[in-house]
Amino acid sequence: MSRETEHVLKTVARYWDAVKSGEKTFEVRRNDRAFQTGDTLLLRRTDEFGQSSPLPEDQGEGESILRKRVTYILQGGQFGIEPGVCVLGLGSLNRIEGVKE
Repeated sequence: MSRETEHVLKTVARYWDAVKSGEKTFEVRRNDRAFQTGDTLLLRRTDEFGQSSPLPEDQGEGESILRKRVTYILQGGQFGIEPGVCVLGLGSLNRIEGVKE
């Protein structure tokens, strides 16, 4: 039985914004954390240098961390993806089959 884990990941603002808007539903990461389906990702909004990046004024006040569930993992070494890298499918933490978000 696998244990679900939380991973805190720095995410450059432009990619974080795309995840928040729903435009980007995946993460490409070096698989140095043994990611598993069901794990929780805490995506922390950062600038290009890895420093915390607050939300722009037009996005109002709010948390600059997104919580996502890993729904699928495509391991590297195939389809042109470098070995040691993976593509993580992102889903909602409270997703229920058959219920539209």
